[in-house]
Amino acid sequence: MTGRPTLRSRVRRVGREAAKFGTVGAVGTLVNFLVFNLCVHGFGLAVVRSGVIATVAAIGTNYLGNRHWTYRASDKDGQSRELGRFVFFSGIGLVIENGILAFSHYGLGYTSTLADNIAKNIVGVGIASVFRFWAYRTWVFRRRPVREAVAAGSLPAERTPSPGEPPSGG
Repeated sequence: MTGRPTLRSRVRRVGREAAKFGTVGAVGTLVNFLVFNLCVHGFGLAVVRSGVIATVAAIGTNYLGNRHWTYRASDKDGQSRELGRFVFFSGIGLVIENGILAFSHYGLGYTSTLADNIAKNIVGVGIASVFRFWAYRTWVFRRRPVREAVAAGSLPAERTPSPGEPPSGG
């Protein structure tokens, strides 16, 4: 036995990761929605400017949630590099999200509140979230080896089989 995780355990792990990412993303989306609408309707700012401000607020929320919950077992060495990558890939997501808003609002002429919210907070956030999930798990929050994560206390010891012991639940 090589000690490699089974396909079933890997799928469960990615499923748990996606659920946590989605929960953090839901909070970020709520922040995004509230800040966007406050900027547009409360302060009278232009829609794309409001979208960028809202996305930046959501990025901050999402970093904290992903760093301290979704990817808490990831390698914490080089956090400044991690933050730089997070900001870089979040910036690409910001362009995707607000590019869709700008295209809908200015290119297609859909300028109602409903149309702006659908373009930004449903279509834009949805497409950007798929990109961000891939980018964060691939480039930003790299996983530590399981034994190292157990030693650091971020995973319970019972999740890691002893040498020579078959994995449980696989």
